[in-house]
Amino acid sequence: MERSEALDIVGRYVKNKNLVKHMLATEAIMKALARRFGEDESTWGLAGLLHDIDYEQTSGAPERHSLVGAEILESLKVDSDVVRAVKVHNEHHGLPRVSRLDKALYAVDPLTGLIVAAALVHPSKKLAAIDVPFVMHRFKEPSFARGANRDQIRSCSELGLELEEFVGIGLEAMRGIAGELGL
Repeated sequence: MERSEALDIVGRYVKNKNLVKHMLATEAIMKALARRFGEDESTWGLAGLLHDIDYEQTSGAPERHSLVGAEILESLKVDSDVVRAVKVHNEHHGLPRVSRLDKALYAVDPLTGLIVAAALVHPSKKLAAIDVPFVMHRFKEPSFARGANRDQIRSCSELGLELEEFVGIGLEAMRGIAGELGL
């Protein structure tokens, strides 16, 4: 599937602009990780871009989130590795994350929210104004960006990445699309 087709699908299923921005941020970080690990950027990017395709449909039933998304993506003949990563990124199901793609998507998902929240508390409200130490300082504050599951972000260690390196990759990737993110 080409990115343009994936964007059309996102437009069909997702109306919330902030959710679309989250999906774009996840795509950017996933592509950066693919480059880091010598993986296919297109496949990893699609997993990030499409991972919450069902979020609005399943918002009242988190136990259905990602299962419905996987069904949608299967019906659209999306690559099975992407479908699996989307399905297993929701820990409600207790499905094992086996591949590097599975593990990356799981770790990246909450990282975007942490980085956005860090940018928004900075006076400039811009990604360019924050750095890894700033984000790490906020990471250590349990009341900050509570929705950003710290254990899930720390699972970057399963990819062989130190937390600070992972945050740095994420921040740099999101800076690359700051205009699209409005940050």
